[in-house]
Amino acid sequence: MPQAFDAQNPPFDRLTHAEAAKLRDSLDIGYWGPGETIIAQGKPAENLHVVIKGSVEERDGDEIESVLGPKDSFDTRALVHGAAGSSFVAAEETLCYTAPKDVVLELIRKNPGFAAFFYSELSRKLTSYTTPDESKGGVEQVLRARIKDARLHPAVFIDGGATIAETGHTMRDKNQNALFVKDGERVGIVTGMNLSKAAVLEALPLDTPIRDVCHFEIQSVDADDFIFEALIKMTRHNKRRLAVTSNGEFSGILEDIDILGLVAGNSQLIPGRIDRARSVQHLEMPAKDIQDQVERLHRQQVKVEVIAEITSDLNRALFAKLYDLIAPPSIKAVGCLMVMGSEGRGEQTVRTDQDNGLLLAEPVPEADLVKFRAEFTDALELFGFPPCAGNVMVRNPQWSQTIGDFVRQIRGWVITPDEMSAMNLGIFYDAIAVTGRRELVDTAKAAMSEVMRGESAYLARFAKAIDQFEDASAGLFTALMATVGVASDAIHIKKSGIFPIVHGIRVISIDAGVVAASTAQRLDELGARGTLGEELVRDMKSALSYFMEVRLRSQLRAMRTGRQEEEAIVRLNDLSTSERDLLREALKVVKRFKEIMRSRYHLGML
Repeated sequence: MPQAFDAQNPPFDRLTHAEAAKLRDSLDIGYWGPGETIIAQGKPAENLHVVIKGSVEERDGDEIESVLGPKDSFDTRALVHGAAGSSFVAAEETLCYTAPKDVVLELIRKNPGFAAFFYSELSRKLTSYTTPDESKGGVEQVLRARIKDARLHPAVFIDGGATIAETGHTMRDKNQNALFVKDGERVGIVTGMNLSKAAVLEALPLDTPIRDVCHFEIQSVDADDFIFEALIKMTRHNKRRLAVTSNGEFSGILEDIDILGLVAGNSQLIPGRIDRARSVQHLEMPAKDIQDQVERLHRQQVKVEVIAEITSDLNRALFAKLYDLIAPPSIKAVGCLMVMGSEGRGEQTVRTDQDNGLLLAEPVPEADLVKFRAEFTDALELFGFPPCAGNVMVRNPQWSQTIGDFVRQIRGWVITPDEMSAMNLGIFYDAIAVTGRRELVDTAKAAMSEVMRGESAYLARFAKAIDQFEDASAGLFTALMATVGVASDAIHIKKSGIFPIVHGIRVISIDAGVVAASTAQRLDELGARGTLGEELVRDMKSALSYFMEVRLRSQLRAMRTGRQEEEAIVRLNDLSTSERDLLREALKVVKRFKEIMRSRYHLGML
């Protein structure tokens, strides 16, 4: 009985003590010489293999997809689903534990956690692997709670004709700091701060009807929504409280203080600090708070998509305030500030570089524009946003011009089939308006879609960029990694995983006329239309989420060590066996998607 077998190595750590003992009792050890096939492609497997010593190549035909080392397991697909999708060949003298198929299948039937390792769908695997340990608590458990489970303030209503004085007495009597105001068919909300400003700052008579003081634009959440959805809405709209609805009726109020002690960081307080800033220097601290918030939320196991959404909302609030502080009246009257790339898609967590621009409805004085270009870009550098290597910034006249000139530039990019033009079109397609004349971005995007839709030849050239970093994912443990400047035990996660998904979905979205901002939203819409299959959509969303999570860890590590050149580098030896398994599965999704793109746009003919 191989007592040296490590039952704490995932996925075996999910077995009970008795189950681990049963597995250990059934184990044998096998030896394979260099080049010897352990499992042939298309054939069933009679054992689950766990590498003890040596290495095993996973091959699809002649292509090496990955190389497995000690503690890695294979082939779960052949064991459960009938046939191996790849061949497994000893790259050197190799020893493996072998666990009989019948024993493994029995453990799968009895233990759902262990069974997750054998799921064929990446989305199911990720869901099981990444479910937080609730016994450890943490903010994820809080954010996943329902709003109805929080301590809500009851809904108290007052008539719109009540006076300021009467409203104040009602607040005192009901021990409430916010009341709902019914004024005919309208429902508004009034707070104690509203009363104070009305009476002290505006010197309104105390018999003023409360309808003249309250706000009728109410931000609300449903009682069945998650706490994290409320947190995002508070952040996005700079609100300290939200109305809560049940069955379509106002039923209570949720305040930030109610969740403040439960949530890692105070992202809902940062917009207030941004709003109160009266100079560029006053924005330095909120900018730092945004970045610190990312690390706090990640440390508390908040999902990377939620971190990205919160961070994007905060960054946009920061950019809008900066624009308000430094843009001259001439630009404010006709301008629209936009962000692009991962910032535009709402997928950026740790800030990388600037991707922003300015569209103008009509020309402005050149001196105003030159001054704004320099001051805006310099301020973001001061806040810690590095300049864009591709110069996609307000400072670049190519990205800050009138709408007419910009649309002509877009048409020029389309008829100029080079890599730079394709990059610029891809970056702009992800643009979103931050503040100002938002319709200008819509106009430019409509013009871009009009000239590109149906242009199969151009779309094919545009799509070909998915192979721009082909070598970055051609064999996780091979020397091919050196072609993108990293060692053989590392992978460039942005080039290998994130970019092919993001850009490929961008191309299909342009082709299909999908206007959603984020990659996940685009995938959902493409799935709903039947353009992509449901299983592929699920797996691609899961793969992208996992790539973003792994990259975030690398980015935070690069920040701590000061090695920013490694912000997208994942060292495979730093991953657990289950994490390496997920990475292999996610990269297989990328490979499958690339094959679909090559077929759809006939990339082999270019």
